[in-house]
Amino acid sequence: MTEAKRLAAEKAMTFVEDGMIVGVGTGSTVAYFIDALGREPDRIRGAVSSSDQSSQQLRSHGIEVLDLNSTGPLALYVDGADECDPRKRLIKGGGAALTREKIIAEASDRFVCIIDPSKQVDVLGAFPLPVEVIPMARSLVARRILAMTGGQPVWRESVVTDNGNVVLDIHGLRISDPESMETALNQIPGVVSVGLFARRPADVVIVGGPTVSIL
Repeated sequence: MTEAKRLAAEKAMTFVEDGMIVGVGTGSTVAYFIDALGREPDRIRGAVSSSDQSSQQLRSHGIEVLDLNSTGPLALYVDGADECDPRKRLIKGGGAALTREKIIAEASDRFVCIIDPSKQVDVLGAFPLPVEVIPMARSLVARRILAMTGGQPVWRESVVTDNGNVVLDIHGLRISDPESMETALNQIPGVVSVGLFARRPADVVIVGGPTVSIL
């Protein structure tokens, strides 16, 4: 799937306009997009990054990393996903950057999601749903999630997010109503962010492969 990821990332460059500030996500597919940006660094004014990892890669290409507080709304955000359903609703957070990714998606007029075909599903949930949690609330949140969803929360040990929090991965879900689950999980005290991008789904999905599809 490496080539499919690269092709999807290359296609996303067609959405980049001269002089833009581009929102940039995190992950293996996005890494190819950052490399593509790095071949034309002077085309854009800079980038707003969702993780320290992506920030480091952007700076290595000479691209300035900007603070969302100073840029204001963004025209474009490009990121990957762990799962994508036919309505462009996503599960994200496999790289533990879900909170910043969700913030940048919310701030952007257009969210372009780049994936390989293995990420396409009919119903979300086969990929464990990441939830970022305040450390002191980890057990509380896990109990509430178990009671609420029937899914099995598993602490992603040894992982600390760029925000200093922990991640619970919820296994065994079949998410037929992602919007409602996103809203319900967000109400649990101690939850920082949920890896469901349903209330604010992708606007465009690019699926890499021998023939690149734009959905």
